[in-house]
Amino acid sequence: MCRSIRPLHNYDPPTSASEVEEAALQYVRKISGMRKPARANEEAFDRAVAAITEASAQLLDELVAHGPPKSRAREIERARERAAARFAAPAA
Repeated sequence: MCRSIRPLHNYDPPTSASEVEEAALQYVRKISGMRKPARANEEAFDRAVAAITEASAQLLDELVAHGPPKSRAREIERARERAAARFAAPAA
């Protein structure tokens, strides 16, 4: 899984269209193996990003949340805490 793609469902504030597009771009980059396509592949690359953006936006619109929206700020804080614990220098 591409680590830079974050969950986008059930957040407050709601996920923006640009966040969905950024996730789609990361996904296409990951599966294509290229950060920026050659000119010969640019159209296919752009079409794939657009199609995945549309499908992702539709999915997020149709999903039903069973709990209250999560706070983005709190989720970022928790991720930083987990990273700090994971990468902390061992006690000597």
